[in-house]
Amino acid sequence: MANTFHLQIVTPDGLLFDGNAQRILVRTTEGDVGILSGHSDYVSPVATGMTRVTMDDGEVKTAACSGGFISVKKGITRLVANTFEWAEDIDVERAKRAQTRAEEKLKEASDYAERAAEIKLKRAITRIRVGEGTK
Repeated sequence: MANTFHLQIVTPDGLLFDGNAQRILVRTTEGDVGILSGHSDYVSPVATGMTRVTMDDGEVKTAACSGGFISVKKGITRLVANTFEWAEDIDVERAKRAQTRAEEKLKEASDYAERAAEIKLKRAITRIRVGEGTK
């Protein structure tokens, strides 16, 4: 069995995962970051993007993740995300409707509304990519 570390994934809705993993790859504001067993203490803000978790049995699960932070402290990795959805839980058709609405709002938006619509659009596109299993 590969080396594992303790991983917790938390959202405002509660604890989504609490167990061992071999690896997590998450999009931060500075780019993609991979965490393996033995990683040094670390903290970074999380951006909207795809997250991949290699479970302790080697299964790779993907998720759509947006906002929050990831930290490693004393061997425990915590991903505290604004939103986090495993691929199998994503309603792709709903995400496509959200994408269409966000694109329409972008066409007629003020600066503030445009930024909000861009965030919603990016989240919808990420959810579609993760839900459809594309990169």
